[in-house]
Parts: sequence; structure tokens; C-alpha cells
Amino acid sequence: MRYLAPLFAFLVLAVFLFAGLSLNPRQVPSPLIDKPAPEFELYNLHEPEKMLSSRDNLGKVWLLNVWASWCVACRDEHPLLVQLANSGVVPVYGLNYKDENATAKQWLRLYGDPYVVSVVDPDGTVGIDYGVYGVPETYVIDKKGIIRHKQIGPVTVDSLQNTIIPLIEKLQRQT
Repeated sequence: MRYLAPLFAFLVLAVFLFAGLSLNPRQVPSPLIDKPAPEFELYNLHEPEKMLSSRDNLGKVWLLNVWASWCVACRDEHPLLVQLANSGVVPVYGLNYKDENATAKQWLRLYGDPYVVSVVDPDGTVGIDYGVYGVPETYVIDKKGIIRHKQIGPVTVDSLQNTIIPLIEKLQRQT
């Protein structure tokens, strides 16, 4: 009888661990979905004398892509972001996260610059406000400044075609 309690506890723990193995870490729910995007005012990577505020994008649907030159996965998604930006479907803004400005500028010259503006978050404060787990992450923000989707990890062809672009088109039709 005294062995049943530890055995039962072990079995319950094993069930929870087994269930956890089937979860997708890229589908971590964000507490910010359907909430106002955290406000920021940061300087432009290419023109440091100019600032960009999150309030500047009110009235339009936009993408905020958190990236860094030191991020290997950012390189994987980057060609898709360049294609998306060139398509004109949605304006893409960059949040350069904990990076060196010179290295970031060189990286964009080398791989292409999909961003309307890329702002600099040198200490990661804005990233923390957005709940960034790691780079890259991408947020779809609606006309009222509400976060409607968070893509953890690189944007893929599948995530663009099946989630991000249909959501953007739906949000753009809304008044």
C-alpha cells in the first residue's frame, strides 16, 4: 500500500511528460495576442537622427519582424521577407535586436533590405515588452495597433501562405 502513492505520482508525471513531447514549441501562446502592441519610439538604423514610433503605423496593417545579424535562422527567413516586401502585400518593419549597427547595416546590404524602416533595440528592452523568446519573431499588427499574430521562429512559405497573408488580407478589409 505504501508503494502505491509513489507509483501513482510517477505514472501521472510520466503522462504529463509524454503529452509534452507532442507539443510544438513554435506554438507557444502569446499573452499579447488581441492586445495593444507595446508602444516604442526607437531610432532608425539607417538614419539615426530619425525616430519611429509604433503610433506612426496606426491606421494600417503592418508586420514587425524581430531580427539580428548574428541570428542564423534570420538568414533562412530573409529571402521570404524580401519577396513579401517586394510584393507590396504589407509594409514590413524591422526591430534590430541586440545587434551592432555597423554589422546590421552590412548584413542588410549583403542579403537585401525588406524593411520600410528598421529600428534599433540595442539592449532588447522593446523585445522584452513584446515577449520575444528569441529571434526571429514576427508580429502581425492591425490598423488599431493590436497584435493579431505572433510567429515564433523563421517565417516559412507555409506560414506565409496559410496564416500570415490570409490574416493580413482579412485585417486590411476591416475598417
